[in-house]
Amino acid sequence: MELGPPGGSGPAEPGPRLRGLRGADAAASASSLSRFGAEAGCRAPAVAAVLPAGGSGERMGVPTPKQFCPILERPLISYTLQALERVSWIKDIIVAVTRENMETMKGIIQRYQHKRISLVEAGVTRHRSIFNGLKALAEDQPNCRLSKPEVVIIHDAVRPFVEEDVLLKVVTAAQEHGASGAIRPLVSTVISPSADSCLDHSLERARYRASEMPQAFLFDVIYDAYQQCSDYDLEFGTECLHLALKYSHIKAKLVEGSPDLWKVTYKRDLYAAESIIKERISQKVCVVMDTKEDEEHVGHCLEEMLKTELNHVKVTSGQDLQQIILEQCYNFVCVNVMTSDFEETQRLLNMVEESNLSILYPVVVISVHFLDYESVPLGQKMEKVMQIREFAKEAKKRNILLSGLLIYFPQEEQKLRESLRQGTTIISALIKERNSGLIGQLLVA
Repeated sequence: MELGPPGGSGPAEPGPRLRGLRGADAAASASSLSRFGAEAGCRAPAVAAVLPAGGSGERMGVPTPKQFCPILERPLISYTLQALERVSWIKDIIVAVTRENMETMKGIIQRYQHKRISLVEAGVTRHRSIFNGLKALAEDQPNCRLSKPEVVIIHDAVRPFVEEDVLLKVVTAAQEHGASGAIRPLVSTVISPSADSCLDHSLERARYRASEMPQAFLFDVIYDAYQQCSDYDLEFGTECLHLALKYSHIKAKLVEGSPDLWKVTYKRDLYAAESIIKERISQKVCVVMDTKEDEEHVGHCLEEMLKTELNHVKVTSGQDLQQIILEQCYNFVCVNVMTSDFEETQRLLNMVEESNLSILYPVVVISVHFLDYESVPLGQKMEKVMQIREFAKEAKKRNILLSGLLIYFPQEEQKLRESLRQGTTIISALIKERNSGLIGQLLVA
């Protein structure tokens, strides 16, 4: 077994999520399983997770295995690891990867600062990969450096949107029943063709469900099942719940899963996943302004316009930037009021860089400048604002997407409101699309 970074089997660490979960969130995550244990009259179980990640991505139709395909320039598997790392009560995460991809996986762990990860070599089939992951947790194996969990979660490396509530449901059900798995209603009717490709029979869709991931097992139940498993099952089987039934005589408890449990299988799924991720990280915008809230300035009008027009987005004022960054806001509108250059924007960029906010997701920063052509010569103002291109080149190296927005001022009220509305539309598009082609561009409202 080849282990990941030192300390991988230690307690939950914050990792790359901006020094991790905030204290209250981490405590809530850690206590969720403890609460179940208390309610059930038993202690909370020790939990580990196994991710088979040795697939070739044949159905994807691309040379790169799908678990390593980039979404917003970050490998898909990194998003799945992040989803599991957020759950502080998962003690160890075992990833099974092929020997040729071992160094690639180590690089991903290091670059995105993943914690609690251990690596094992994948087998030639999915079941063999899972078995290798279970062996890494079994105390009867030589050179085992991880402690055996009471419950083990098995999940797919290409299902990045799993949430803690689903993980908690399958773990608690497995503790009670021995095995558990997430299910979803069938979308299409399942039919059985005859040998001559004619319809033999169809299944009544309402009576059947699609088996999804995650699944959870008492460790001894699933490990014993794999130890007894036939070569045929190891080569051609795909359903872990079936192995628990066949070899350990455990009927799994089925738990209704959420629509987010879908698996990235085809190339089009990468675009769908990217769209979901963009939507999720676009739900909060922080407006940073170097004026006091009670001071009258057109920048406050822009902030109010953002709150009105982006009614599905939480717009906050950046009075406490450190706190806002800790809360993982990935979109900033920096209004440069007191200065005619980029002092406020540069201060924000420095804080974002120091926080490691942009390690996991691209951070959008829009530097807003109001062109007061009555007091500042147009050529002088434009010369300073055009410096944004150089700032943007450096910022892109740190995964920060910097663009500029120029709003003419002063204007009569109706024209000003129209300019602010156009500015709001531009800001919304920059945040939602995260289009790297607009980096360093100066847009005019």
